[in-house]
Amino acid sequence: MLRDILSGKSSIDPGQLAGAAGLPNDPASVAALMSQLQGALKGGGDGGINWDIALQQGQERAAAGALSTTDAQRAELEQAFHIAALWLDDVINVAELTVEPRLMTRREWVSATMPLWSQLSEPVATSISDSLTNVLTEQAPEELKGMLAGASQMMRSLGGTLFAMQLGQVVGQLASEVVSGGDIGIPLFGDQQAALLPQNVAEFGEGLDVPADQVQIYLAVRELAHARLFRHSRWLRLHMISSITDFAHGITIDTERLESLAEGFDPSNPEELRDAMVNGSLIPPKSDAQLAALGRLETMLALVEGWVDVVTLEATSRLPRADAINETVKRRRASGGPAESAFATLVGLELRPRRLREAAAMWQAVTDAVGNEARDALWAHPDILPTSADLDDPQSLVARLTSTAKGEPPVLDDVDQALADLLRDDNPDRPHEA
Repeated sequence: MLRDILSGKSSIDPGQLAGAAGLPNDPASVAALMSQLQGALKGGGDGGINWDIALQQGQERAAAGALSTTDAQRAELEQAFHIAALWLDDVINVAELTVEPRLMTRREWVSATMPLWSQLSEPVATSISDSLTNVLTEQAPEELKGMLAGASQMMRSLGGTLFAMQLGQVVGQLASEVVSGGDIGIPLFGDQQAALLPQNVAEFGEGLDVPADQVQIYLAVRELAHARLFRHSRWLRLHMISSITDFAHGITIDTERLESLAEGFDPSNPEELRDAMVNGSLIPPKSDAQLAALGRLETMLALVEGWVDVVTLEATSRLPRADAINETVKRRRASGGPAESAFATLVGLELRPRRLREAAAMWQAVTDAVGNEARDALWAHPDILPTSADLDDPQSLVARLTSTAKGEPPVLDDVDQALADLLRDDNPDRPHEA
């Protein structure tokens, strides 16, 4: 099939294959698909993944329907950032940004974020390429085995090209859905960069019956809060990205399922292949290590987003329609967008903070009990940051913080109390120096 279709002799419709791979089924896109695949097969390369293809695909997808930023939009959003910075200073105790916020087009957002998307996706892309190599070399007809012998690098290049093209399409679509750099929850940019996408901000406000300037200020406050938190807690970005890559490195492809698809593949019904990709049946159940990494990531996402929610609501209390905007943000975040769902399918990872409601309630309880400064001090080091257990029982956290604020002895949990009892001077079971 590969030999025939790439030589132009096959009756298989390339458009159907493009659709099965989740790529646009238009003449230009199909021609680009065939050109990229032919280049991957002929070039061979070192078997690595050409992420430039993902960037190109993403930029082209983002450019479709994109509008340039007008001078009026730029002035309005720059003013919104200025107001947001002043209001945030009143409610948070984290450092200001030293880099000016940016206004980005969709294409610029793709270019700025693709390095991180590539980093997060590479373990999955490698697993797919390796599995494709194994299955195709084992299942190939006898007359093609000689051709494929020793061509593992070429096959890895082919699999990597397909994955990179799909990733580009997903990121390009995401560029039409996000309103800011922190909209996804993870820190997509480098250190302390904040950004808004003017076209998407305008579309976000359509139909809300809320003045545009209030929407702009609210979203600017959220974005600055997110960026300032990651600048303040410099360990946080690495911690979060490490959790994602730890999860991704554990992803494997079910080669038996892939082999059965290869054996029974019907070129006239490529939807079977697409269904297998979309429903996740090619990815085995999560391992214990993956579940642990996923738990850490979900807790951290919830803590970050919950904190941003609380400080944003406090900072925007002057806005008459802040509650309406906040409700829209919550609904939008709960449902996600088509591109986010596609990313979850592609990488096997959902970026929704499942415990966001509990995290926001916990941060609000901490704020009410000990104030903004003590609340924000919890981001100084990962060892003192609230845990999943604190989300379950925020009152215990509040009690510990309240005791500390009053100068009282700390409230110990069961483990700490047992350790303290063991180390007491009057404890006969206490170990003694020789």
